[in-house]
Amino acid sequence: MTQTLEPAPATSARGRVDAWLAEFEAALAARDAGRAADLFATTCFWRDLVSFTWNITTVEGRDGVTDLLQATLDTTDPRGFRTTEEPSESGGVTEAWIEFETSVGRARGHLRLVEEGAWTLLTTLYELKGHEEPQGEARPKGVEHGARRDRISWKEAREAENAEMGRTSQPYVVVVGGGQGGIALGARLRQLGVPHVVVDRHERPGDQWRSRYKSLCLHDPVWYDHLPYIDFPKNWPVFAPKDKIGDWLEMYTKVMEINYWPSTTCTSASYDQQAGEWTVVLDRAGEQVVLHPEQLVLATGMSGKANVPTIPGQDRFRGEQHHSSQHPGPDAYAGKRAVVIGSNNSAHDICAALWEHGADVTMVQRSSTHIVKSDSLMELGLADLYSERAVASGITTQKADMIFASLPYRIMHEFQKPIYDAIRERDADFYERLEKAGFWLDFGDDDSGLFMKYLRRGSGYYIDVGAADLVANGDITLVHGTVRELTEDAVVLDDGTELPADLVVYATGYGSMNGWAADLINQEVADKVGKVWGLGSGTAKDPGPWEGEERNMWKPTQQEGLWFHGGNLHQSRHYSLYLALQLKARQEGIPTPVYRLQEVHHRS
Repeated sequence: MTQTLEPAPATSARGRVDAWLAEFEAALAARDAGRAADLFATTCFWRDLVSFTWNITTVEGRDGVTDLLQATLDTTDPRGFRTTEEPSESGGVTEAWIEFETSVGRARGHLRLVEEGAWTLLTTLYELKGHEEPQGEARPKGVEHGARRDRISWKEAREAENAEMGRTSQPYVVVVGGGQGGIALGARLRQLGVPHVVVDRHERPGDQWRSRYKSLCLHDPVWYDHLPYIDFPKNWPVFAPKDKIGDWLEMYTKVMEINYWPSTTCTSASYDQQAGEWTVVLDRAGEQVVLHPEQLVLATGMSGKANVPTIPGQDRFRGEQHHSSQHPGPDAYAGKRAVVIGSNNSAHDICAALWEHGADVTMVQRSSTHIVKSDSLMELGLADLYSERAVASGITTQKADMIFASLPYRIMHEFQKPIYDAIRERDADFYERLEKAGFWLDFGDDDSGLFMKYLRRGSGYYIDVGAADLVANGDITLVHGTVRELTEDAVVLDDGTELPADLVVYATGYGSMNGWAADLINQEVADKVGKVWGLGSGTAKDPGPWEGEERNMWKPTQQEGLWFHGGNLHQSRHYSLYLALQLKARQEGIPTPVYRLQEVHHRS
């Protein structure tokens, strides 16, 4: 709720913020982009989530601010800038929470001021005027009092909606993928009144988690993982087991009234440019259903199809072999010889579970891996925003998400480096043991650690919950190299080393999400959209040029009506709002001129 703050002295933190906001608004009202840009520091960053740009984009420097404003001011018509709580000051930086309105919506943001002007500005759309979510005092009554013939109950209305969808009515949005990303987006669309269908090939919501290897659990803490609208209960475990998450997702899907079609596979999709709609062909429990949505969202996570290497001899290997995504768990492999190719999260988890069940386990490390102990990541990396301590100090999930979003990706690594310097010092003995065991360690190309690796490439790390000690102790055998071939009963490395094996697990990661577009639509559309994920940092597996935001995620792509949604639970929660607002605006015919549509520099 907006607070009305009393006038403050010009020399106070709030006085400086109020003066800046007043000058900024006056320049915007005069449509003087250059004057507004002069209120920013020479080195500055403005990150906008939909409110000005109908995009997710960051501009840099005064020239970038000028360009954004010249392109968007007339259609955005921003006004009413104000602080919502008392600003703070530390180390020469004044920070303030703000809100404002545009011609079509309401927005909030965050401002950092230095002596020269605005250093960082975050602006985010959270509500469309006339299309507010039914919350608080606007919540639905749920019942119509009085006597009326032919009354339809809530249950009957829901059953009718499900029966008619795809037959007498069409969804505006089809979401392919019913994991946490598709479910979070479905909840947002339901609250905004957007006709939608979320389809998933599994039998029940949550089966994406239930079907994974049995030792899998969340490596991120509970405070980081809430879904929209409904937080996990206060007794929920810090690190939730996979089946518990599966049950939560199933419950959530029901109580949030998401139009969720399980046992449904999308077999093809094609776009009719003239009609402005998709033809989406589904196999729904053996029945062919054809839908014609205007918007298609691929919500298959942050990864594409599994990378399964092609290795000579795979056809003659007599044991079992599969990708980590198909690993059933360790139960059947007691006493077996297991070779796991890879050294990131899945590889470590699978190796540890196999060892616990009495398998003889070998890990093949092909390149260096960043490892961080879970406790250290929790205490030094996340506790300020996502912890019980943060909650006690007034940092709600929404506020934590906004603080995190307020740091532009261009400079985020500078904030991450000190965290990992502290972790490296704290866990020096742990890292020394790993290196003595021969493990190839890294802390990222620029020593910025796990989260930047995740944002840049989505791979190359392991959050240690115990497996690293098994490697350091030699309980899990560690070897290095690439696989040259498989024989009938062994994995052969490029140096000729033979690793006897009854089981080979390819923990070899995933491709870009546009691989799903190639499969469902065609390669031409996949190439038109280009690579999905990554910042263009120029670091390993994240080729430049600099993009400034995650490629093609949660925003318009070069293919009209095609969107990508996913990431971890935090990103699925936070960015589902901005994607849902973009979709709702289009459904309602609100003009959505996109500033800086995603460019394509890499096809995969």
